Amino acid sequence: MSLFRDDGIVLRTQKLGEADRIITLLTRSHGRVRAVARGVRRTKSKFGARLEPFSHVDVQFFARGSELIGRGLPLCTQSETIAPYGGGIVTDYARYTAGTAMLETAERFTDHEGEPAVQQYLLLVGALRTLARGEHAPHLVLDAFLLRSLAVNGYAPSFSDCARCGLPGPNRFFSVASGGTVCVDCRVPGSVVPSPQTLELLGALLTGDWETADACEPRYVREGSGLVSAYLHWHLERGLRSLRYVEK
Repeated sequence: MSLFRDDGIVLRTQKLGEADRIITLLTRSHGRVRAVARGVRRTKSKFGARLEPFSHVDVQFFARGSELIGRGLPLCTQSETIAPYGGGIVTDYARYTAGTAMLETAERFTDHEGEPAVQQYLLLVGALRTLARGEHAPHLVLDAFLLRSLAVNGYAPSFSDCARCGLPGPNRFFSVASGGTVCVDCRVPGSVVPSPQTLELLGALLTGDWETADACEPRYVREGSGLVSAYLHWHLERGLRSLRYVEK
């Protein structure tokens, strides 16, 4: 029997029995973890209110054996709120749908339970904090999070230099399968020709240039979101269910 303590973001919850839940978290030290929280669905449970999606929490786990991830699910025995991001997200439809897509993305990029994914965890914490504060348009925050999640998982797209031969940009064509912008010689069937302003926007979102991103016209934002969605779909091999509800 072992006790573990970690902080994490609640990704989703599932009902278990009459009063329990299975809580899925992305934690700092243990990556994605599923744990049973007993009695949290009872109306008088203060513990359950802290374990809702979008919550940033400090959690104590009780596991059988010397490893947190073993044969059975660990128990979530204690939880303290670090930041209740859900309060600034669930009351606004655009923020809520963008946030839900972030949670699903984080879970999809952490396939194996118990494997640390610190960069993905820090990205999610920062994105939810920005989203809850309303510092930028929700769809821009989402696209920035998606692009950076792709980057930290080894799929960083190019928005200037040729993704195939490295020819310095700007280059006109964009190919999802090739990894971003490509030159005339490397162009493949299915390549598209987005607006230069769209590629500039996507590059700004990837690098954190919010001054450029916030000033971009809506038509280029919509085109950029379409490219981000297609690129994410290609690398995940199937789309995000929650992405279809995001306001563009």
